[in-house]
Amino acid sequence: MPHRIAVLAFEEMSPFHLSVPTIVFGSELTGSIPMDYDVTVCGLTAGPLRTKAGFDIAVHHDLSAFDGADTVVIPSWDRDRPVPPALSLAVRTAHARGARIVGLCVGAFVVAASGIVDGRTVTTHWHAAAQLAAAYPAVQVRSDVLWTDLGDVVTSAGTVAALDCCLHLVRSDHGAAPAAQLAKRLVMAPHRGGSQAQHIELPVVPADLRDDIAEAMSWARLRLDEPVDLDRWAAAVALSRRTFTRRFRERTGVSPGQWLLTQRLDHARGLLETTDLAIDTVAERSGFGSAVSLRRHFRDELGTSPRRHREQFALRAG
Repeated sequence: MPHRIAVLAFEEMSPFHLSVPTIVFGSELTGSIPMDYDVTVCGLTAGPLRTKAGFDIAVHHDLSAFDGADTVVIPSWDRDRPVPPALSLAVRTAHARGARIVGLCVGAFVVAASGIVDGRTVTTHWHAAAQLAAAYPAVQVRSDVLWTDLGDVVTSAGTVAALDCCLHLVRSDHGAAPAAQLAKRLVMAPHRGGSQAQHIELPVVPADLRDDIAEAMSWARLRLDEPVDLDRWAAAVALSRRTFTRRFRERTGVSPGQWLLTQRLDHARGLLETTDLAIDTVAERSGFGSAVSLRRHFRDELGTSPRRHREQFALRAG
């Protein structure tokens, strides 16, 4: 059975927000990638809806589309508009029967209004975080990450971070290899490290300056199977260790070491999904050195083991 996804459209929404889940999960890009999503766009009621772009869209389904959905996506919302009781009820009902609820950007307002995250954590656009926290004091609001995945509820930061979040869901559902294929089709990174905090009051780098950090990332990605010493890494782009570390964190929101660990884990996941290499060999090729180290990082960072990950995703990736 396909994984059924219902995506909410509403009056005066941004077409971009609607396009994010429909293009990531839809058949336009995923036709040649082994995934099984069936996407339905619905509204509070069926019929034409105005958009902020000056054109209308025709929605053929109402909230009853939530009834059979495995995942319900709220791609945005007007944060100054009250959430209709019928929408809150539909979200609660879908969640109660086991559907995954996804609130992208300020779609977190709808998720919070439903009551399903009282006492729990959600993420939203940093610009709306204070308003969301004030409106729903029972909810813990984060504005320092790109997404929060609670398993049954997933919420993301604003705008482009919604793409990161949807790609994360693909990776969770189908593994690193299909997600990497889809990322290439979207011309984006399979996993963007850092947080939305890096976009607050961040000075703009002049376009004609050399991008040392991007060069450093490329340098490291070519050497994932080697020990990467921080001093050597900084010297590769002619920066001091201190300057390199500071600028790397400013760019990504994480330390060079944490970013490198994420790249190694993604590489290891891809090898587990697409090859029959022994766990020791996967560990060596992804820079962990030993199977013991690989298992420890899988447990600490992903909550699973290399063997279980391979069993879960190898058939899907093939």
